[in-house]
Amino acid sequence: RGMSAQRQGWAKGYMAQGQPNTIHAERRALRSGATPGAGLSVPGWLFLMPRHAFLGLIGALAATLDGQRGRLFYWSPVCLALGIGLYFALRLEPGRWAYLGAGAACGIGLLAVRLVSPHLRPIMLAPLLLLCGFLIAGARAHLVTDPVLTFRYYGPVEGRVVKIDRSASDALRLTLDHVRLRDMAPHRTPARVRVSLHGDQSHLTPGPGMHIAMTAHLSPPPGPTEPGGFDFQRMAWFDRLGAVGYTRVPALRFAPDDTGAALTMHRLRTRLSAALQTRISGQPGAFAAAILTGDRSGIAPETAEHLRGANLSHLLAISGLHMGLLTGVVFFTLRLALAMIPGIALRAPLKKIAAVGALLFGFGYLAMSGWNVATERAFVMVSVMLAAVLLDRQAISLRAVALAALIILCSRPEVLPEPGFQMSFAATTALVAVFSILRRLRLMERWPPALRAAATVVLSSAIAGIATAPVAAAHFNRISDFGLIANVAAVPVMGSLVMPAAVVALILAPLGLAAVPLAVMDWGIRWILFIAETVSSWEGAVSRIIAPPPQTLPMIALGGLFLILWRGRAQLWGAVPMLLGFVLWAMAERPALLISDDGGLVGRMGQEGRVLSKPKGAGFAARSWLENDGDIPDQKRAAGRAPVDLSIEDLSIIHVIGRGWQDRAAEACLTHDIVILNKKLENRAKGGCLMFDLSKLRQTGALAISRDNGRFDLATAYGYSGLRLWNTPALRWEDAPSATALAAQLEGGVLGAVLVPDASGRGWEMRPR
Repeated sequence: RGMSAQRQGWAKGYMAQGQPNTIHAERRALRSGATPGAGLSVPGWLFLMPRHAFLGLIGALAATLDGQRGRLFYWSPVCLALGIGLYFALRLEPGRWAYLGAGAACGIGLLAVRLVSPHLRPIMLAPLLLLCGFLIAGARAHLVTDPVLTFRYYGPVEGRVVKIDRSASDALRLTLDHVRLRDMAPHRTPARVRVSLHGDQSHLTPGPGMHIAMTAHLSPPPGPTEPGGFDFQRMAWFDRLGAVGYTRVPALRFAPDDTGAALTMHRLRTRLSAALQTRISGQPGAFAAAILTGDRSGIAPETAEHLRGANLSHLLAISGLHMGLLTGVVFFTLRLALAMIPGIALRAPLKKIAAVGALLFGFGYLAMSGWNVATERAFVMVSVMLAAVLLDRQAISLRAVALAALIILCSRPEVLPEPGFQMSFAATTALVAVFSILRRLRLMERWPPALRAAATVVLSSAIAGIATAPVAAAHFNRISDFGLIANVAAVPVMGSLVMPAAVVALILAPLGLAAVPLAVMDWGIRWILFIAETVSSWEGAVSRIIAPPPQTLPMIALGGLFLILWRGRAQLWGAVPMLLGFVLWAMAERPALLISDDGGLVGRMGQEGRVLSKPKGAGFAARSWLENDGDIPDQKRAAGRAPVDLSIEDLSIIHVIGRGWQDRAAEACLTHDIVILNKKLENRAKGGCLMFDLSKLRQTGALAISRDNGRFDLATAYGYSGLRLWNTPALRWEDAPSATALAAQLEGGVLGAVLVPDASGRGWEMRPR
């Protein structure tokens, strides 16, 4: 609509790619009023007058999308994800006018979609979905707004236990709500805090709903350990976690436990976890509790490391594999049992009844697991597939995967940057696409059943491993070289023994007959743990990978999606951004110097790897730096390397800590270009140095210094993550930052700077980017 029949014919003609005509011939045809020939290509058409060029380009695009009819829905979650990614990639929090403008554009666009030709609707819907993703992410970020602690707190902490897990140091860790802090008003008190319990806490057995009190150290959620690193502040914001800390004194129970449906389910989950670990001793019991209840507190660090080294750690998380296996076993068992009853088998829709039963069982599994985000994602995917069975549609298809992705992104847009979401949908999309091709080509139909089953297991593990390898390497900086062997040996046991035995044990437990299935489950888990320990101990089992540039993973993902979702020879163009992403990854360089956000740890890149300034303290930052370097995360080993000067070429740098730091800092400022302190300097030292003390680092976050074409690039953590809602309150505004405030932040180097020689030529000065 809106185009005359003659212009529609021109647009179609310019896409036909027939015999080539000259630009002049086409212009003569336009002047004479005749319909031009069909020979001019789209690039040639661009040389004509702008209006006709635009119409021709739109027509070419519409005709191209017409060839993708039936597959355009697959691109809906991709466009939505691009909008969500745009929101998270912004360096400044959008103001109300940005949201109002985007909302108005969406409303106008939705009205306009109904007025245009159906051939042009996909062209309009793509940017509308992108705007919707932007609005959904922004709305979600504002809806979860809760107070964040703005200072370091030491004193009494009271709250109700809502989650129990373990920290990286294997300490018991509690998440509390209904928090009360000394001398803090309710509107400033964080909604949730997370506290690690150190020292002797054997007198306390915490459970969901328990009210406890303790004396604890609390601090705001820490920022990234380096510019562009993992942003814990963003994750804590969406988890409504306003403070983290620890206690070394005994925690006490001070009030009766709360009751309620959710807390009752939590207690049931805790009891089931304890019962499993009692009936199945050792690490197999902890493994069973993890896959059935989501309680991973009993998993020893050595076991977790073996599973990671063999690429079997995904078996611990209650994700798509577990939900799919469990609901699959229930679906098959119910359908088989009903088929054995003649009266029901001949009259009832067995497949749909089994689907309803599997769906209810999956919901119970979700509730039992504690409503974990990964489990919610898995339940949505399984629900979509079972709903397809109820509607007599194909259960396993790319359409079902796309619908599940839309539901998850609309409800929890913050999961898009997380590795769990990316790995789940990367594996699922690749598996569905490849097996759809195999089913269409009928390659394995005539194979013997045993050979077909074995080939399916090997092929599934290989496809899932290849699809998730870039995501795992980007987020975890490691690749399990023998992961395919471990998965081929362990996953069939998980699906054929462990999960079916778990279902039977849950059914027979009320009758006291769960001993036999639990024994079968124990044997299967021991085999999985044996495979993990054996494979992870092989020479070269794990390859360390350097952290990629931030644009690498999106390029690889978009290229892979184009290869899978597009129809026709043009899909091969998807390999171009993928190859370019891997080339950028291979060319990535790590910063020459890294400085922690508290000034307590400095790491200088040397010939043997990064040399750390101390063997203990700031362990999380040290481990993150070494992992991102593609190095073994051993802080003591890195600190014991051959000492090197912190200076980078002609930029002299010194780290001043310990006794007499004030006097030494003043002296160092006269002889060095940059002085790093882990204390707050009250009086500026005399000299031409750049002083990064604790007050300055709290404004910038962690720092990275790199050599860049004759100058030095100073990157800051807040320069990468931006001035967003989840940053520390000193860098947060109710609305978009004003021009004056933004100029002050730029001038102060908060968003990054470059170091250039000063006018005297004897020192360096910092200039905003």
